[in-house]
Amino acid sequence: MLARILSTFANCFKIPELKSRILFTLLILCVCRLASMIPIPGLDGAMLAEYFDKISKSQEGAGLLGMYSMFTGGAMEKCAIGALGIMPYISATIIIQLMSAVVPGLSKLAREEGGRVKIIQYGRYLTVLLCLGQGFVMSIAWENPEKIFQGFQGSLVLSDTIWWYRIQTTIMLTTGTLLLMWLGEQITDRGIGNGISLVITIGILARLPQACLAMYEWAFPPEGVESNFNYFYAIGLFVLLAAVTAATIAVTQAQRKIPVQYAQRQIGRKMVQGSSSFMPLRVNYAGVMPIIFAQALLMFPEKVFDMLGKALELKFLEDAAVLFRPGSIAYVLTFAFMIIFFTYFWTATQFNELQISDDLKKHGGYIPGVRPGQATCDFLHHTMSRITLAGAFFLTVIAIIPMFMADKLGINYLVAQFFGGTSMLIAVGVVLDTMRQMESHLLMRHYDGFLQGKKGRKGPKLKGRF
Repeated sequence: MLARILSTFANCFKIPELKSRILFTLLILCVCRLASMIPIPGLDGAMLAEYFDKISKSQEGAGLLGMYSMFTGGAMEKCAIGALGIMPYISATIIIQLMSAVVPGLSKLAREEGGRVKIIQYGRYLTVLLCLGQGFVMSIAWENPEKIFQGFQGSLVLSDTIWWYRIQTTIMLTTGTLLLMWLGEQITDRGIGNGISLVITIGILARLPQACLAMYEWAFPPEGVESNFNYFYAIGLFVLLAAVTAATIAVTQAQRKIPVQYAQRQIGRKMVQGSSSFMPLRVNYAGVMPIIFAQALLMFPEKVFDMLGKALELKFLEDAAVLFRPGSIAYVLTFAFMIIFFTYFWTATQFNELQISDDLKKHGGYIPGVRPGQATCDFLHHTMSRITLAGAFFLTVIAIIPMFMADKLGINYLVAQFFGGTSMLIAVGVVLDTMRQMESHLLMRHYDGFLQGKKGRKGPKLKGRF
């Protein structure tokens, strides 16, 4: 199988257009990595990088700061110009999508010809506003690192003029994010794969060498350092990694195919024959968003209860803060419940069964055995609710695995995050999407693809490679 995979990669470089797209994508991704390494003038990023290296060995690395650092590819902990990453653009896109579901004007604009282009422009304008606001807040956070980064000691700001530092940092952070956004769009237009997703994925994979080093230090600890490593333990971890990766691929690609029949109809003066097709309903329709929402919200209860408990001298609030620390039973149960809730919430805002049933009726389509109109809407709602439950439980298990490994097994969180969670879901989803695009180029020129093969124009299909 490995020989076939290598042969398929070699075929990618035999197609001039695909070869140029792949090389262009790799070049742009290298530029994106440079943005996470160039430090902002007036800041000492080495101290912050040392702090993040320390918290990565504990459950604190599973918090929102650790997640944000993962999305920026380590740029935030280096105080680099790409410290905001691509997240403001992602946040702006999510806000616009949610508003399109509830604001009638945006919903109507999205269905009009050329409306999607205007919505994308609105997302860019909102990205600039978010960057200016988040950049200014981040510049103030770097001024007072001990208040944001728990246990941090020292000063990051080297500049004497504080307002010049704030303005300069805000402008550079905003420029860095807009540069990453533009580079991602260039990959989408002229490269291969979804550019924005690839920018996030390359940031996640950039932490792989650190994870390998942490794994090596766990297996061969320095002199005087104890380790719970044994070979059976290591074999079990590799088996778990393979199982989690396979399950993530399976659920990411899993879909319920709803058969759709189109009746014979007349378009103009031409009679169009009836046909049959299917409607794919994805099991993991919400993607990684529920985990991100849950992690972002669960960062605050511990800090709020702890601050109120100390300020009001109420012991039960301090005890509540301990309950909501990452790794505790209350934290895990609340985390699981929030993931399930946000899975249904995100699916409800993005999957409009009423519009789908209306579109089917308008084009003469129907689901066999289900009446058009409201009955189709109810059928789709019931079916999507059932498969969403399976996707929600899968997301919950995947999200809890890194927390369990870091807290109960004592594994470095940099290593544990590659066994599940947001990093695994994003990386697998983006890699599969990129491989599908590469495969479409290969099959058009009668080469075997990654996910399914094809010999010649009329040749038989081969079984899936993965």
